Amino acid sequence: MDTGTHGVHLLQHPLIQHKLTLIRDNRTGVKEFRELTEEMSLLMAYEVTRDLPLHAVEVITPVAPARSWVIEGKKLAVVAILRAGLGMVPGITRLIPGAKVGHVGIYRDPETLEPMLYYCKLPADIHERDVVLVDPMLATGGSVARALDILKEKGARTIKTMCLIAAPEGIALVRRKHPDAEIYAAAVDERLNDHGYIVPGLGDAGDRLFGTK
Repeated sequence: MDTGTHGVHLLQHPLIQHKLTLIRDNRTGVKEFRELTEEMSLLMAYEVTRDLPLHAVEVITPVAPARSWVIEGKKLAVVAILRAGLGMVPGITRLIPGAKVGHVGIYRDPETLEPMLYYCKLPADIHERDVVLVDPMLATGGSVARALDILKEKGARTIKTMCLIAAPEGIALVRRKHPDAEIYAAAVDERLNDHGYIVPGLGDAGDRLFGTK
């Protein structure tokens, strides 16, 4: 894992980068896109959870006692930004089956262009959990910044944002509004175009996940 600018972590494992190439390809169909999103999310979650604390235990192997390690008991939650974030949840919960899952729905007001909350369902104990906030594309950054607002209002303290691809504009906005934000991405692309799409990006992640384009 390489770290770029402060708070932005580029996950450059060969398997992640290989799958990212496949997921960018416009010839990749819905089934394959969905599977690749799940696989990338699992691999990225492995990196995102690298700093989970451990404590020592003793187990008895078929040969002898052994001092070994287990996770300290950290409680985790995965929070998906609707709707595209849903595609990243299965991969993470395959790796961490005990994680609770929350959902945040945000849309952009057509007049003010401000991100507006329309749905929020979080675990009741979100304030006791480390949170992984997921959205495949960090484009303008408005949705992620608003979701971070909401999570902090609900008491979440440790939050990591995980996306497949980020744009410099989105990173800048999130870091401006949340200087403590930790962002994990497989790639930081060139820019946004006039329609708010990441260039070169992969198109509309939600449409490609759910076959609605």
